[in-house]
Amino acid sequence: MNDYELYDKNSQAIIYGSQINAVQRMLDFDYLCGRKTPSVAAIVNPARESLVKVFFSLHEIMVPEYKTLQKAAAEHPTAHVLINFSSFRSAYASSKEALETDSIRVVVIVAEGIPERDTRKLIALAKKKGKTIIGPATVGGIKAGAFKIGNTAGKTDNIIASKLLRPGSVGVVSKSGGLSNELYNIVALNADGINEGVAIGGDRWPGSDYLDHLLRYEKNPDIRFMVALGEIGGRDEYVIIDAIKKGLITKPLIMWVTGTCATMFTTSVQFGHAGAASGAEEESAQAKNEALKEAGVIVPESFDTFGEKVRETYQRLKSEGRIQETELPAAPKFPIPLTEALSNGLVRKPTNFTCTISDDRGDEPIYAGFKISEILEKGWGIGDIISLLWFRRRLPEFATKFFELVLVVSADHGPAVSGAHNAIVAARAGKDMVSALASGLLTIGPRFGGAINDAAVYFKDAKDRGLSPKEFINEMKDKGINIPGIGHRVKSVQNPDKRVEILSDYAKKNFPTTAYLDYAREVEKLTTEKRNNLILNVDGCIAVVFLDLLASSGIFSDSEAREIVNLGYLNGFFMVARCIGMIGHIMDQYRMKKGLYRHPWDDILYDVKRME
Repeated sequence: MNDYELYDKNSQAIIYGSQINAVQRMLDFDYLCGRKTPSVAAIVNPARESLVKVFFSLHEIMVPEYKTLQKAAAEHPTAHVLINFSSFRSAYASSKEALETDSIRVVVIVAEGIPERDTRKLIALAKKKGKTIIGPATVGGIKAGAFKIGNTAGKTDNIIASKLLRPGSVGVVSKSGGLSNELYNIVALNADGINEGVAIGGDRWPGSDYLDHLLRYEKNPDIRFMVALGEIGGRDEYVIIDAIKKGLITKPLIMWVTGTCATMFTTSVQFGHAGAASGAEEESAQAKNEALKEAGVIVPESFDTFGEKVRETYQRLKSEGRIQETELPAAPKFPIPLTEALSNGLVRKPTNFTCTISDDRGDEPIYAGFKISEILEKGWGIGDIISLLWFRRRLPEFATKFFELVLVVSADHGPAVSGAHNAIVAARAGKDMVSALASGLLTIGPRFGGAINDAAVYFKDAKDRGLSPKEFINEMKDKGINIPGIGHRVKSVQNPDKRVEILSDYAKKNFPTTAYLDYAREVEKLTTEKRNNLILNVDGCIAVVFLDLLASSGIFSDSEAREIVNLGYLNGFFMVARCIGMIGHIMDQYRMKKGLYRHPWDDILYDVKRME
């Protein structure tokens, strides 16, 4: 890279600040220009260290994100441009750090409003280190066909229209980022496009000024003439005039100073930028335009005729053989983001996964077609929500009340069962609630909770095949399988499980038919003849009553009922119920561990010290 170039087609930048859109626009420019390596090497984000997924060409790449500039620079020593998106409060410190980093040669400061004293310190440090600052208050710059800073030159369509995919013959410099884009368009319409463009920024003390860049353009043999846009206020234009008189600038220069309308105001005015404030007479736009014209600069009659001067100069240099027009490469077909294509109706995309139970795209969530507000107005409870989200329809009241009854009777069974025990141990070990709850839930299976669904599978299959209770028992015995839902460690015929009685009574009183419950009771009569604790337990009772619900509700076909059982819906009831109890045990242990209270029934709980 030559000494008059700040960056070329191999240059890479470190982005300071999480500006993913700007990063993507730089990489999109790389793709359009056919760069082989991405122009963004790394991102500095003091909040985290991670990998950021972006597109380079048609493929995704991961750009590393570091917490410190020192680490980013150490890991990417060839990245010599720092594009600083930090706020005006922190831009000074981060820019100073960049200037003091050996591998960084160009620092771009986007922030506006940096205190002028801090900016002047940065300028002095840059000169001492032999480095370049673009900004503050800048959108940056661009090297056509090679390297783009941040959001310079706007979107892809503007970049293509401005002929920025390959270098032209013109060097452009202005203060305003927006007007620099306008200049790129003017040059593209009236010449072969720009070679390089820089917006030095609108602050009173730019890190690099007009002359710094014009002198670089003067040295660049590929730049045949230059275009600049000045502003009212300041003396930058007179510095340019002095350079022309000393022979430092010999290439044609087209320049216009904006703000000629300031004479219409009776008081001094400022046009947007801090540096664009009218002051002494010689700082007026009229005075500077006249002085530039006298020094040999090509000055249009107004900004409206700027393009004419560009075209005249380009055609003259072309006729003199000083410009050889190059063919503009065809822009590659640029892929637009999927979200943009979808919103514009350009593509249709199959869904990655499908949801048929809820929708949150409107002003409020919808459960199986019912708005939340509607559900609340109707006074529906958790059983109704289960029917909507699990079964995608509103089930009869006897069914929804049964769901709630199952949650009540299954919520907890003391601390001794495996799920509660694991949750308690995890909580006592200091694990967070989610981890402790997951520890308990992972124990759910055939020996704890999973028996509900297994019981439904076997009882439904036996009754639907027309097996008598005795035939069912014998078949399970021949297979070497204990009948799920039959048997209890503590309860027996003489000591019945109250929960089974509650569920059975509810079904008998509210369900149209209880054929599966009756069948299970007949099985129970035979099993208890062998041993009095081989009773229908709560898991089995939930299972067979649920089968009666499916069969008697008049809503589900037999194939639907079979599918619901095979998918494991019943285990879902057990998980929801036991979540309630396990969370209670977890919170109980947290409170006891902090000494907030002691249980009056410690004799029925595990001794905490023994558990630890």
